[in-house]
Amino acid sequence: MHAQFFGHRAPDAVFGPRWQELVEDGTPEETPDVWWRERREALLRLADDESPRYVYDPEVVTARSDEVQGLGPIDQSFYAVKANPHPEVLRLLERRGLGFECVSPGELDRVFEACPGLDPARVLFQPNFAAPAEYADAFERGVHVTVDNVQPLAEHPDVFAGEELFVRVDPGQGEGHHRKVRTAGAQSKFGVVPDDLGRLRAAVDQAGATVVGLHAHVGSGITDESTWAGLVDLLASLAAEFPAVRALNVGGGLGVPNASGGRPLDLDALDAALGKAAARHPQYDLWMEPGRYLVAEAGVLLARVTQTKTKDAAAYVGLDTGMNSLLRPALYGAHHEIVNLSRLDEPPAMTADVVGPVCETGDVLGHDRRLPPTEPGDTLLVATTGAYGASMSNRYNLREPASEVMLAPEPA
Repeated sequence: MHAQFFGHRAPDAVFGPRWQELVEDGTPEETPDVWWRERREALLRLADDESPRYVYDPEVVTARSDEVQGLGPIDQSFYAVKANPHPEVLRLLERRGLGFECVSPGELDRVFEACPGLDPARVLFQPNFAAPAEYADAFERGVHVTVDNVQPLAEHPDVFAGEELFVRVDPGQGEGHHRKVRTAGAQSKFGVVPDDLGRLRAAVDQAGATVVGLHAHVGSGITDESTWAGLVDLLASLAAEFPAVRALNVGGGLGVPNASGGRPLDLDALDAALGKAAARHPQYDLWMEPGRYLVAEAGVLLARVTQTKTKDAAAYVGLDTGMNSLLRPALYGAHHEIVNLSRLDEPPAMTADVVGPVCETGDVLGHDRRLPPTEPGDTLLVATTGAYGASMSNRYNLREPASEVMLAPEPA
């Protein structure tokens, strides 16, 4: 009966307003303050030293983490490490009081290497289709462990004997800005459907394990503030089958403003909605696991223009990196603002596809972008790339992806 718990919403209407719009004469309107505009000269120097490279602003990470930590109904937030596992990002968030959500042994290794002495109780291990040895390793480390399938418990009860578990539930309907980031429903590989919880409970009992928490995550880029409150209600309704449950983890997916239109997430409205849900179920702690929201706006990708080309009505600006550094546009059509940092205040005079050097037609970072006259040697900036940028980079064509660096904080 939970399959229709979430209504379907158009995925295109999940992002915030454009940073830059054009007036009728083709000149850019004044853009809102963004950190990379204020740090332009430092960024250009970094690009001169090495290109391509990712650059992260710690002040933005700090501001976003403080916003999340300010959600009163949330008892503990865990950063989704897959968004950006850079050690300095992890250390900064650890100092801000966040825990860490890991989906692989490698992420567990990275967290404990970056943050020596970290309390394992501040770490979640939430894999899917993991081998039994991965669960055993996580239990040995003393972290929280989540399962999202009956089979591991039924076939390897010795691994789970005497352990406390979280269970990931599939609410039946995913949310998010693209079908590939919606993580619930029959088309998604994640979670246990409510109808299978009876079988799971029997396997848990047979293994001698205890379910102490329930978890759900429905997608990324969500701006409907009621989504997470609805998950609280759903998980609480299912927790009656597991009397030892003490925590409900409502996942992440908090929408990040982008240039595709739509409204941004209202944190005050989210706080209020969660507060009402918490009041309905005061016996449970509420957990959340934001990832992209904390780091996306903090990162930019700097790349050098190598060539330009026109073919009939089509124009291309080629960079020294592409989908090997930033896969999101090719993978699910993600939109990232692209500016010519070398000529930031010059008016647009051309429309071009911004492409990389990888031998694939899909190696496009941005279609039909308005740019000032752009020449080889210019530095372009791809914005909002602090999440799922470097962490998803690859060496296809044996091209090295962009390096990473954290900016020093601005002097007070």
